[in-house]
Amino acid sequence: MGLPLSFKTTLSAAALVALLGGCTASPGDQTAAQSTTVAAQSADERFTEVADRIWKNLQEQRTSQGNELPDMSPEALQARVDEQRDWLAQLQAISAEQLNEQNRINLRMLTYRIKNNVDSYDYKEHLMPLNAEGGFHSNLAFMVRNTVFAKPEDFDDYLQRLATIPRYMQQQTDWLRRGMEQGYTQPKAAMQGFEDSIAAFIVQDPAESTFYQPFLVKPHFMDDERWQALQLQAYKLIDETVVSAYQDYFEFMVTDYLPNCRDDVGASALPNGREYYQNRIRHFTTLDLTPEQIHEIGMAEVARIRHEMLTVIEMTGFDGDFDEFVAFLRTDPQFYPETAEELLKEAAYIAKQMDGELPKLFKLLPRQPFGIAPVPAEIAPKYTTGRYAGTGRDDRASFYWVNTYALDRRPLYEMEALTLHEAMPGHHLQNALAREMEGVPDYRRQTYISAFGEGWGLYAEWLGLEAGLYQDPYSNFGRLSFEMWRAARLVVDTGMHAMGWSREQAMEFMADNTALSLHNVRTEIDRYITWPGQALSYKLGEILIKRLRTEAEDALGADFDVREFHHVVLRNGSIPLDVLEVQVRNWIDSQLTEAKD
Repeated sequence: MGLPLSFKTTLSAAALVALLGGCTASPGDQTAAQSTTVAAQSADERFTEVADRIWKNLQEQRTSQGNELPDMSPEALQARVDEQRDWLAQLQAISAEQLNEQNRINLRMLTYRIKNNVDSYDYKEHLMPLNAEGGFHSNLAFMVRNTVFAKPEDFDDYLQRLATIPRYMQQQTDWLRRGMEQGYTQPKAAMQGFEDSIAAFIVQDPAESTFYQPFLVKPHFMDDERWQALQLQAYKLIDETVVSAYQDYFEFMVTDYLPNCRDDVGASALPNGREYYQNRIRHFTTLDLTPEQIHEIGMAEVARIRHEMLTVIEMTGFDGDFDEFVAFLRTDPQFYPETAEELLKEAAYIAKQMDGELPKLFKLLPRQPFGIAPVPAEIAPKYTTGRYAGTGRDDRASFYWVNTYALDRRPLYEMEALTLHEAMPGHHLQNALAREMEGVPDYRRQTYISAFGEGWGLYAEWLGLEAGLYQDPYSNFGRLSFEMWRAARLVVDTGMHAMGWSREQAMEFMADNTALSLHNVRTEIDRYITWPGQALSYKLGEILIKRLRTEAEDALGADFDVREFHHVVLRNGSIPLDVLEVQVRNWIDSQLTEAKD
């Protein structure tokens, strides 16, 4: 799928002008061209003015509370959405064909971001501000990581935010109650054990609280007397206010919410559920595909990857069928770390191995480094196996989180694929380069499109073959298992949310076709149940990136340069898949033109 015809026509015209640049134009033609240029500049200037104003206002919405957590009252939320609805109408009224290439992308990106905010409200996602992995209560812990403590006043501001936790959590709890009344709850089966993620914040000693961490070590700029006063204030605030807010939420969750969650697992069971799921498909994939079409793509990919997995099993010399081989992988101790440190060191070693191969594949690498750390303990039990935790700040590294909970369910044969996906050349490379783009507005740098980012992450796993990793057939089987995992997502996500599949049916399909541990199968299926559509983005994005690479290789032959191809894919940051298609195909055309000249 490509961009609208008007976009394609404008790009073709621009290419034609470039090709005819050496021809002599008449004075009349020059005058007409100058008028067209002025009109185009005016359109770009008008758009930039509108877009900058909208982005500034959006940022002001987020900071209007000052040092308090956001006001989540019905009145405040409605006012914010109404304002964004007006901004969306302004953006949708802009004619894209009058803009230059970069501003067309800018328009798409800002519209994408604000439209999702409006759609999320219209489909009542605010009535379910949680999923199987966590929610607003666990997200509050990011206050610690994201706060800069560079002067004494920063600690005062932080304490003011902590003081608003009870109000914020009560407002979110009120939304959950309203959701229960209107039929918007998460499925009961996927929320089993959710209360444990709340209990992790309920501590007997406030000094052991996540929120007390900034007060454990005195900074150099703080005098002893003020520091002790701040520590005492934090200790008392956490003890008397924060912990009690979490205790209230825990009791609500156990007594009221979890027992009254819905029995159906599919989004289609929600009011307007089928329409909502289609909206999520469009948002997460940027493609116009139906659940049935995606399901069919998934089944075809599962069959293809299964054949490759059987070939790898033969290479190991294992005497048994597919199911027996997977059972062997899931139970043999040789494939599992004995300590969290061993798992983290394995991740670090693989990351450094890949670092040595990066210059062969990429002409531009990011300045920002990344670290490796365990998934925070309070969310680890129901969290995915690993994740990239990026940062928008120059003074902080991003992190590759590795889940060290339940080590007997964290197979080492999956670590190469996981590390390439979450760190380099996957999410860290793509996200860090996007943040370091020059000459683009902040909303371009800060908007993440799942189909692009997750598609790139899965493509990065495959790049490990080209880089010379996966020398062990077991790790290559782990890579294929990860690819199968993403292909199976297309099947189980659409199956549950649009075709009436049960949780058990989805788990069985995932367990039968991947080498994921059964613990990972359960946590992943629960994630898909409570986050409809997101899991579709990985495989659909990867399919497109690999297809575009094949097109480039076929068209350019010996002139194909993988470093240039990757540069073209990544140079505009996270973009919709149809925009990526246009970018790569225009590059192919330009390369062919240069070759003829």
